[in-house]
Amino acid sequence: MTWRATRRFLVEHLSEFRYGEPARGSLMVLRLRPREDGGQRVLRFELGIDPAAAPVPFQDPFGNACHLFNVHRTHRRTAVRSLAEVETVDAPSLPERMESDAWDALNEAAIRLDHWAFLAPSRFARPGPALAAFTEGRGIRRGDDPLSSLLALAAALHAAFRYEPGSTAVDSPIERILETGRGVCQDYTHVMLAIARSWGVPSRYVSGYLHPEGAPGEQTPAGASHAWPEFLLPGPGWIGIDPTNDTLADHRHVRIAVGRDYADAAPTRGAVFGGGECRLDVRVTVTGGAEPEPPHAPRAERPNLRDATPATPASPAGADQ
Repeated sequence: MTWRATRRFLVEHLSEFRYGEPARGSLMVLRLRPREDGGQRVLRFELGIDPAAAPVPFQDPFGNACHLFNVHRTHRRTAVRSLAEVETVDAPSLPERMESDAWDALNEAAIRLDHWAFLAPSRFARPGPALAAFTEGRGIRRGDDPLSSLLALAAALHAAFRYEPGSTAVDSPIERILETGRGVCQDYTHVMLAIARSWGVPSRYVSGYLHPEGAPGEQTPAGASHAWPEFLLPGPGWIGIDPTNDTLADHRHVRIAVGRDYADAAPTRGAVFGGGECRLDVRVTVTGGAEPEPPHAPRAERPNLRDATPATPASPAGADQ
């Protein structure tokens, strides 16, 4: 494998929950530690919680690094701060088109069984009359091969929708963006997942961050988390395509968690005992670092379709955007 240039980023993510009344206790699951796959490496990770709590690490069924903590005393706020230094790589080189039998490879029974969780409708990525009308009205249909079809789909969604922070909520169904044409990255992602799965392409949601570099089409603002889908293709394995920015996922994209949709990959999810109305403020800072020297040993190739690790479903999660 030819060595691909790497980048280092320092990511700080602060989630602050403020309660209208004193909370008697709280329980929270975090998905904030970046993944270590697909050429991405975690060089440092720190986690701070206020009020002080002892997070217990575990791995969910999708292979995400998670932490669970609880607070057993009265408190008016909960603040979670994560700091990660991450090394990412450039996007892999892909062919302009795939072989003519690529759709047949995706239809093999073993593939459909191993990756059924990423082929079935999920809570936020499911078919419906609004999606059918949208694809019909835009002339969106699968083409001769999966890769070119997905790239064309990303471009069509980028052109059809307007990125508008605050226009949807974390629990908004895809019908909201289909009807208004306005949404954020998770809405673009859920629509693309629903369409790609209807074509028979195993598709998963990715939560993470984007380091804006002024590239054409960038419209995810600094200070926010990001989301995009990944697709399992014969040969390349899992590849990321970002419809919000109409680009392949590349060194600018820092991957945190994957799942069937946002519910499986939300940065934070929890329950509060008492507390009244809750307000959440999120601040994200992604700072670019120096480019490291080439490694002495090349990284492993991306898996092909048969070597890709199968996944089983996880319990829904969702809170922090």
